[in-house]
Amino acid sequence: MFKVTKTQHVLAVNDLAASEKFYVGMLGFEVNFRVEGWCFLNLDNFYLMLGHCAGDLLASETNNHSYFAYVNCEGIDDLYETYRSRGVQFTQPLANKPWGQREFGVVTPEGHRIMFGQTI
Repeated sequence: MFKVTKTQHVLAVNDLAASEKFYVGMLGFEVNFRVEGWCFLNLDNFYLMLGHCAGDLLASETNNHSYFAYVNCEGIDDLYETYRSRGVQFTQPLANKPWGQREFGVVTPEGHRIMFGQTI
């Protein structure tokens, strides 16, 4: 029988060290593994692979295509306040949405955007 055990998002980044620092220091990710040109991270059950792609188009230059993940979670108010106190840049503030989610969006220094949502 088919079963998904976890998913991992793969992101191309120009500055691997700075990106790792942001995800760990600002968003609270943990480093699982590093290998030449790659950093493997997680935030609870949200897994991420950062790949060093120096000189590639920044996510911020792709406009709407820089949105790469929607993270369903619990404790969203606490997470939002933690991120706010750390100076994380938001694409939208925490709010209840008509589709039954309480959500907010963040943007990374290279322009990748992540939405966090909790069912109301």
